[in-house]
Amino acid sequence: MVYNKNMKTLVAIGGGDMRLKTTLKIDEYIANLAKERAGDRRAVGLYIGTASHDFMPAFNTFRKTYTSVFNIKADCLLLEKVETTSEKIDEKLSKADFIYVSGGDTLYMLKKWQERGLTQKIISAYDNGVILAGRSAGAVCWFENMYTDSEILSGASNEYKFYKGLGLINGSMCPHYNLREKDLKSAMVTMSVNSVYAVCDDCALVFKNGVFEKTVSSGNNAYLLTQENGIITEKSL
Repeated sequence: MVYNKNMKTLVAIGGGDMRLKTTLKIDEYIANLAKERAGDRRAVGLYIGTASHDFMPAFNTFRKTYTSVFNIKADCLLLEKVETTSEKIDEKLSKADFIYVSGGDTLYMLKKWQERGLTQKIISAYDNGVILAGRSAGAVCWFENMYTDSEILSGASNEYKFYKGLGLINGSMCPHYNLREKDLKSAMVTMSVNSVYAVCDDCALVFKNGVFEKTVSSGNNAYLLTQENGIITEKSL
């Protein structure tokens, strides 16, 4: 298959444990997309672990999965462990066939990206056909609104909350829906949120040119929740 480099592709993974291979079917889907984009050369995956404060064991797991299992060349972009220059960031992004963003503290990650000028660079790569993928924080950040536990992680509160995301995908998204169902439904009613993509661990949403196309599952599900007058309807995707 000839990869359409004008196509904007985004894979948003609700959660899961790559180390335990619970997302392997989704990882295989991403790897195959990257190989289609790379064509005759070896595909490159760029791991960005800002949300986990550049936690290197997570990158090592990414490399073991994508390199050992799928023969993808793995690279990582560090913003905390080392002082990566703007020129080096540009170089890494230019070589990537896909960008994979880790889980962790979503608000911290977006703040750090903005400070380093990375946000627009990633969006430009996406606009130029680089595949975007990510798990949890790395999934929810692309949406208009994101249901996140950042305030819990930072100790600011003990609640999940909706925040504005980057807006590459219209609508709201909640990862780890299998763990947050009760809290999410309550927040939708309290905050008068009309609809949310609710994605369980080990399941991913695939968007092409900003439009939902399908789910890819390693054993769990995703839903579209809609709310009207305090009544929530759950539709399988």
